[in-house]
Amino acid sequence: MPIDSLVMVSYLLAMVAVGWWAARRAGTKSEFLVAGRRLGTTMYSGTMSAVVLGGASTVGGVRLGYLYGISGAWLVLTIGLGVLGLSLLFARRITRLKVYTVSEMLQLRYGGGAAAISGVVMWIYALMLMVTSTIACSTIFGVLFGMGRVSSVVLGGGIVVLYSVLGGMWSITLTDMVQFVVKTVGILFVLLPVAVAKAGGFDGLAAALPADYFSLWHIGAETILTYVLVYFFGLLIGQDIWQRVFTARDDKVATVGGTFSGLYCLVYAFAGAVVGMSTKALFPNLASPDDAFATIVTDALPTGLRGLVLAAALAAVMSTASGALIACATVASNDIWPRLRRSEIRDEVRTARIFTLVLGIAGIAIASMLQDVVGALTVAYNLLVGGLLVPILGGLVWRRGTRQGALASIVAGGITVVVLMFTHGMLANEPILWGLPISLVTYVAVSVATPPTDTEKLAEWQARLTGEPR
Repeated sequence: MPIDSLVMVSYLLAMVAVGWWAARRAGTKSEFLVAGRRLGTTMYSGTMSAVVLGGASTVGGVRLGYLYGISGAWLVLTIGLGVLGLSLLFARRITRLKVYTVSEMLQLRYGGGAAAISGVVMWIYALMLMVTSTIACSTIFGVLFGMGRVSSVVLGGGIVVLYSVLGGMWSITLTDMVQFVVKTVGILFVLLPVAVAKAGGFDGLAAALPADYFSLWHIGAETILTYVLVYFFGLLIGQDIWQRVFTARDDKVATVGGTFSGLYCLVYAFAGAVVGMSTKALFPNLASPDDAFATIVTDALPTGLRGLVLAAALAAVMSTASGALIACATVASNDIWPRLRRSEIRDEVRTARIFTLVLGIAGIAIASMLQDVVGALTVAYNLLVGGLLVPILGGLVWRRGTRQGALASIVAGGITVVVLMFTHGMLANEPILWGLPISLVTYVAVSVATPPTDTEKLAEWQARLTGEPR
């Protein structure tokens, strides 16, 4: 497939070129970590869509459509709803804070140890997200180039690390825009119509597939609940997502651009499910549902377009990987390293670049050694949602929340999640189902039982939250 390979190689070289060009714009900490907080609606919407729609949304969404029909859209639907919830309910406040990390927000709101604990959890979560996204590269390179798993991980991860180190968030933003366009064209305007046409149109799908493939609830209430717990709530508080909110020029951009992004995710969700349904109609007896995306791409698309769609899948993976890497490096350089060093960092951009490089190499190494890190990522997500959701959102909406309440909430929710993961399994719903209410009750009870937050600190917080100068 020389033409397909040429398309892919051109795409990869373009990513490096964009990163090299963007390096000139990353001269300050703000520019390197949050693109100078200057993104308008179009760029903000594109980069937000790119980071939330990764390999799980693209390749995984087709797989779920193959297995469950239109209800396979629920995974990406909950992601889209999470983006909408974040944009409509919290983006204005988050943007006005002018911070770099979620932990910095907790430090500003509560002070004390809440920020330190949350920083470690966010760091682990972002690193595991980068690792899983890097592993996903191996599938795409294997299909196109016949490369081995480790060499595929090193190649894909190496390119992500290279352009991220060069220009930080500016590189990632510009490459995300390219990736957003490639994904939109490749998946929505090429793969979707071709797959449906090959299957005989929607009449052909109706004739070839069982009736329950057209039910939105076929995937099951328990699975839908799992997606809501993990993805909807995770989208509300993840560092990789908040860091994109920090790039918005103002709170209006964060709200409007984020709303467009959430709506785009809903369209993307149904597109992936329908492609999966078309694959089921055409190839009903695949050895593994995991092969659904690769099968429909290689067997249904002509040379050239095949390379474009594989580039779209790779774009989805790389945008999530780069977003997770810059989030991980930001937490390390902004929240963890200064506390360990206990002295002022003189060259913040250089420090951020070093952490991006070191953590990128570490992520590639972990991805090369492990076959599957779903368990580790699940632990990180459970701790993120079960331990941090309540104190983060509580700090944004409830003035009576206190530092003691936040710390107790993190500890109680975190311990509950860890214990129930050991007793019920890592993939069970019980850890978050119990962790969230225990975290909430603890936060409210301890906050009410302890003295209110210092009025001066609360006034400073309120001024930042409303964007008023002090």
